[in-house]
Amino acid sequence: METYVVVLAGFGVLVLLTAWLPMVLRALPLSLPICCVGAGAALSLLPVVAGLPLKLSEHLSLIEHATEGVVIISLMGAGLKIDRLIGWRRWAVTWRLLGIAMPLTILALAMLAWALLGVGAATALLLAASLAPTDPVLASDVQVGHPTEGGEDEMRFALTSEAGLNDGLAFPFVNLAIVLAGAGSFTDLPLEHWLTIDVIWKIVVGAALGGLIGRGLGWLIFHLPNASKLSRTGDGFVALGATCLTYGVVQVADGYGFVGVFAAALALRASHHSHDYHQKMHTYAEELERLLMMVLLVGFGLALAAGGLLDGLSLSAVGFVVLALLVVRPLSGWIGLLGSGLPADEKAVIAFFGIRGLGTMYYLAFALNHARFEAPDLLWATAGLTVLVSIILHGVTVTPVLRFLDHRSGRDTQSGQDELPFERGVP
Repeated sequence: METYVVVLAGFGVLVLLTAWLPMVLRALPLSLPICCVGAGAALSLLPVVAGLPLKLSEHLSLIEHATEGVVIISLMGAGLKIDRLIGWRRWAVTWRLLGIAMPLTILALAMLAWALLGVGAATALLLAASLAPTDPVLASDVQVGHPTEGGEDEMRFALTSEAGLNDGLAFPFVNLAIVLAGAGSFTDLPLEHWLTIDVIWKIVVGAALGGLIGRGLGWLIFHLPNASKLSRTGDGFVALGATCLTYGVVQVADGYGFVGVFAAALALRASHHSHDYHQKMHTYAEELERLLMMVLLVGFGLALAAGGLLDGLSLSAVGFVVLALLVVRPLSGWIGLLGSGLPADEKAVIAFFGIRGLGTMYYLAFALNHARFEAPDLLWATAGLTVLVSIILHGVTVTPVLRFLDHRSGRDTQSGQDELPFERGVP
């Protein structure tokens, strides 16, 4: 009973911090994830924590489903707040990041893992695919503001749209790593099946079915007769229902649920682009995402400090992390943006802020639940250090860098993001 009461009180403190910390930190070169990880590390000093089973590799299913939940909620929130309608030319920078930068990142990271960590092809590919996507949960500080605010600059739009799509598009490579782990070599891989099913079919089903569900929900929410449409309820938790429904249906149809949720959010937003109800749905999704993120990152801090997450770390793994964050992602992003017409400083920001986070943990837990990979402790340690360094490095630099570029270019985008939801429209 004593442990239960302590946990209950601690959760109450966490909920209060979820509301308070974003307001306090918004003017500082710090981020909410940094504070969460620090709080988790501090909690490891409490006697009540001693003896708790905090080793991540012993809780693969829990980690998989917990991170899966926060990622899909984040994807719904990201899709709802994008003002720009999807299109080939309007999203040109996004397609460059997905079609050029992401495959280059996976290829480079896989080669680095093979050369520096001494792991086989399957393990190297899994680590590369898990680390390639920009995390939609932890990248909120570099994303666009709330729905219908307008003024989306190319940097924030590119990072928001990339994070919305590349989590799902990393899945084919994770699946390829799982198949490779079972096959043993590339010569035994059913590449034709992988290309037609894991790449084409699952992506198309996710995008198409997600879009259809989003359109259908848009009709229910905005276009039914006035007495029946869901928007009249004013309940923001409709976003949660839309998220879970879309993800479940797309997964049952053997598509990528991450792609489906983001596609549904874009279609839902497009069904009545300027309606105020989008603000309510997005605010609810954002608050729920922030609360779940804090819980998971406190757990991540505990795993770092008391769960031995970094015990399998080696000097070569540290070198891999440094190269991954400071060379591979920035260089791949820069190459992908060549010819885009963006100013050099904006290309540098987009290329640098490829934040790694909870999506990485999801993919590792998912793959390790479905196949045997060599050196799992090294995998967890390398991924954990990458996420930790990304949280600190990007969290400390994002506010001053974006403020400087906004000020120099005369943009007022940051003021809209600094404004809290309940302050909008208040003189």
